[in-house]
Amino acid sequence: MTKKNKPNSKALFKRAVDNMPLGVADSYRYWGEENTVFLSSMKGCTITDCDEQTFIDFRLAYGPIILGYRDERVDNAVINAITQIGVISGFSTGLDSDVVELVKSLCPNIDKMRFANSGTEAVIGAVRTARGFTQRNKIVVVEGGFHGLHDEVMWKSDVDNWDANSQKSPEIVPFGGGIPASTREHQVSVPLNDFAAIDAVFSEHGDDIAAILIEPIMGNCGSIASTQAYMQKLRDVCDNNGSLLIMDEVKTGFRVAKGGAQALYGIYADLTTYAKAMGNGYPIAAFGGRAEVMDTISFAKDGVTHGGTYTANMVALSAAKATLTVLKETDALETIASVGKDIQELLSRVFTKLGIEHCFAGPDAMFGVHFGSKVPQNYRDWKQTNSDLYTQFALNLIDSGVMLEPDSREPWFICQAHQTVDLKWLEQVAEQAMTDAINTQ
Repeated sequence: MTKKNKPNSKALFKRAVDNMPLGVADSYRYWGEENTVFLSSMKGCTITDCDEQTFIDFRLAYGPIILGYRDERVDNAVINAITQIGVISGFSTGLDSDVVELVKSLCPNIDKMRFANSGTEAVIGAVRTARGFTQRNKIVVVEGGFHGLHDEVMWKSDVDNWDANSQKSPEIVPFGGGIPASTREHQVSVPLNDFAAIDAVFSEHGDDIAAILIEPIMGNCGSIASTQAYMQKLRDVCDNNGSLLIMDEVKTGFRVAKGGAQALYGIYADLTTYAKAMGNGYPIAAFGGRAEVMDTISFAKDGVTHGGTYTANMVALSAAKATLTVLKETDALETIASVGKDIQELLSRVFTKLGIEHCFAGPDAMFGVHFGSKVPQNYRDWKQTNSDLYTQFALNLIDSGVMLEPDSREPWFICQAHQTVDLKWLEQVAEQAMTDAINTQ
């Protein structure tokens, strides 16, 4: 059980609030004055906090850890790059093409690619390139997707405060203050898997739609996924309208399959964004796609500008090369999927035993858990699930040494190191956690 008295965490938080807003470097790391987590170390699939509490981690920093924390295959490659090459120069090295060629060998949707430092930057680059290529402005986004922290995509359907029994659509609101209303001018939102909605948007705005931007499997919405038919619909409507299809694979890329979600669907985007699992935790991202689209990035009169001081630095590239090589040449992803499947099966046994309607969404490597009778087909369906029960269940798991995001919109992420987890112990812990959650309601 987690400790009630956490003196080191308390001291670190007291210090941190004098130095950072909310006492954290990322607002989503704030879990309240008593529960904000301060770590001392990470290894494999475990994290240890500053009060010497160790957790089996299924949060994995929101998905970047694909092999395991401090995986020596990756870390040694980074150490070698730092000591033998350097960190950054403002010029190019052969590592640039080494990594691009690895990605191309895994992802047939990529002809050419550019690097970035975060998923946010990758999406900015992809959207700008799509606009430059099409000479259009509007971007169609899908409710429940998350595409980074730049203003234009920081508008969301307010499903939290929406009446699911209402005939009205959820209100579109900014994520918070500081986001000008004007940034919504060229963004149009549609529900996932809704054919009529996409037809209506293209009927109204088709001449100015540069691209559809979608997470095929929504990493911030419990891995709710596009249907095969809907993904084909998006491909067809883009082709017929001269718009581009951008698939945001920041979370799914190199995690759900060697070729990402597009390998699962067999439907390919014009532009794709990657990050997270690409470097097993090191800050690396990229966007790429069809050569004729990517070649819009140029010094021509109407060419697209892209760059960045830290883009394609040696730490990021060496980590990506090592990680992608492991994923390409070993059965790591098969192991990850197998472990994820086993965990879903044990959770299902627990939920069934205790009479809890449940379903799972998404692939085994990043599955969502939803308490309800049907797999949600979009963000609005998620509102119908018993997310309060999930939150209490997750908080109870955390108290028992299993780390999760206590929100059913965040999937369970699996890494190769999870193959060492004692599944019998995990099932016992899950049963107790759910029993206590039921008794709390």
